[in-house]
Formats: sequence, structure tokens, C-alpha cells
Amino acid sequence: MKLFLDTSAFAKRYIAEPGSARVLELCGGADQLAVSVICLPEMISTLSRLVRERKLSAPKYAALKLTVLNDLADSDICEITDAVMANAVNLLETRTLRAMDAIHVACAMVYQADLFASADRRQLAAAKRAKLRVADVS
Repeated sequence: MKLFLDTSAFAKRYIAEPGSARVLELCGGADQLAVSVICLPEMISTLSRLVRERKLSAPKYAALKLTVLNDLADSDICEITDAVMANAVNLLETRTLRAMDAIHVACAMVYQADLFASADRRQLAAAKRAKLRVADVS
């Protein structure tokens, strides 16, 4: 199974929160794991915010960052291509989405993911309307 995780789902692999067990289960059943090229900066933003909020220590941040980078090295990274941009623009014109959310869905479309996982309901609705099979991990 080709599994595509948006950043909200990908983060649940590293930060214990509701939906983490489901994400780990999905990843365990996947033959291929993919994320958008924007996943890494969004992950670093999330982890850095947790450090600023004192919910994550600096040493734990460094360890998680290294784990994320190692995991991404073994994942398919979907670049922002002309096809991704065309799909993202169409999604933005026809759905109520934020730009980054449209990029995640567009990447999953071009990647031809068997399953798109997210904790964002609007993004899931847009992915479902784009004929992607979805998993709500909220």
C-alpha cells in the first residue's frame, strides 16, 4: 500500500497524541510511505513551537529531529511539480483549503497514493472529493 501522510498525520509518529496509534498502525501496513516536500519544514516548525512552549526539551527536540530526518530518508518525498501546482490551484479554486493543505492533497494525487492520512477534516474532505481513499487520524 502506498501511504501518504500530511504533516498532521506524520507528526503523530513522533508526538504521542490522539491518533498516534492509528498512524503507527497505518505505517506498519504500508509498503511505501510518502510525504510532501513541505513536510520537513512544517515538522521543524511544530517541534520548535513545542520547545518554545516548554512542552519539549532541547535534547528531546534534537533526538526527534534526527529521527525525523532518518525516517524521511527512507520515504518518498513528493516534490512540487507542474502537475502538483495545477492540482493545488484547482483544489484552492474549488474547495475551502489553505494553500499548504492543497499542496499536500495535490502531492498525494500525483503520487497516486492508495491512502491519504490526515487529522485535518477539510483536507480529508477535499482529498475524498479528489477520489483519494482517506484515513482520519484525528
